[in-house]
Amino acid sequence: MDKPAGMTSHDVVARVRRLARTRRVGHGGTLDPMATGVLIIGVNRATRLLTYVIGSSKSYTATIRLGQSTVTDDAEGDVTATVPAAGVTDDGIRAGLGAQTGEIDQVPSAVSAIKVNGQRAYKRVRDGEEVELAARRVTVSRLDVLDIRREADVVDVDVDVTCSSGTYIRAIARDLGRALGVGGHLTALRRTAVGGLSLAEAATLAELEERAPDVIGLPMADAARRAFPQRAADAEEARVLSHGGPLEPVGIEGPYAVFDAAGEVLAIVSERDGKARAEIVLAPA
Repeated sequence: MDKPAGMTSHDVVARVRRLARTRRVGHGGTLDPMATGVLIIGVNRATRLLTYVIGSSKSYTATIRLGQSTVTDDAEGDVTATVPAAGVTDDGIRAGLGAQTGEIDQVPSAVSAIKVNGQRAYKRVRDGEEVELAARRVTVSRLDVLDIRREADVVDVDVDVTCSSGTYIRAIARDLGRALGVGGHLTALRRTAVGGLSLAEAATLAELEERAPDVIGLPMADAARRAFPQRAADAEEARVLSHGGPLEPVGIEGPYAVFDAAGEVLAIVSERDGKARAEIVLAPA
């Protein structure tokens, strides 16, 4: 779905539970309340596919404001420092973003959901603690500048980003501001794609409410076709797999989806120890 601003991902799940009239609803990758855009929701059996969605690459459009730092590295936090950014050049901005492209070691925002000694980092920060998180290796495969706008002492930079799971766009804004010596934070964030699923097929909350309780926009089999390599199973293989038994390997790098003759997804499988074994079985025996 296309998440609106002002709602947490948990808020969206709670709303969809009411609309779909089932408790079995989950999401594949948190979006901050300020952010909008693609939030993958799984309903009933499809919740079991969400573990694979979480690790997919993500794409975003975002706006970075240079000249102001905030406690959260985005517009939801209080401004902690202001430095005039009028002297920052376009070339400097592009070079600073270029340094954050490819495989990089990124320190997540202190106000994040990462756990520190069993407690979320954002809660420790809000309780007044100083939190230092370890850098993590992430991949930013694309970081394009769409526009640079100047007003008084701040500079707003619109960017288009494709990155690995676990990349913080807020941290890109923070680190660009630090590299340029003026501070920076994120003022807008819209997720445009998760893996092969984009805004083109995302429904708004209002659209879901209109067609409730039939909230499913993409059947589970179609989602599996987009997310995984595919293998067809004959009737006997389908019977074995639906009981959790192994199949003979066919040399597909896993995990991959196995479909029956009717086109329904049976299981997500990976090949190891000379057998194709189910990681999850989606079709009941």
